[in-house]
Amino acid sequence: MSSIDRDRPYAGYFAGREHRFALRVYFEDTDTGQIVYHANYLKFMERARSDMLREAGIDQRMALDSGLGVYAVTELAIRYRRPAKLDDDLVVASTVEEVRAASCRIHQRVMRGDEILAEADVVAAFLSPQGKPRRQPQAWVYAFKRLI
Repeated sequence: MSSIDRDRPYAGYFAGREHRFALRVYFEDTDTGQIVYHANYLKFMERARSDMLREAGIDQRMALDSGLGVYAVTELAIRYRRPAKLDDDLVVASTVEEVRAASCRIHQRVMRGDEILAEADVVAAFLSPQGKPRRQPQAWVYAFKRLI
């Protein structure tokens, strides 16, 4: 691995249709009991979703900069099963479950080894710069459908 590769941020990888994003729990992620604060699971999932899209070829930055639009979470259902703790090695596993003209539904699991700690169903809608739903670029719909 070259030094250039080592300096590039980690983006996770696809194992079949599932995107896997590894992370470690740091002190800043926890409460005074060294248990991961509940809202931080959402941050972990957001990072994993963003890198999943990037790895699938979906350039959110280009869409934002060009005025095409942005994704916004419009629905979220999360279930907490077990706590993550300081210094745990976790994986966020994300799969695209459904693609529609202006949205997609992604299922995510935060795992410690084979143990599911939290899981969520997330709907992200593609919005115009004015905040109104709009069709996703067709190439993105194809990229998502390849992952189903």
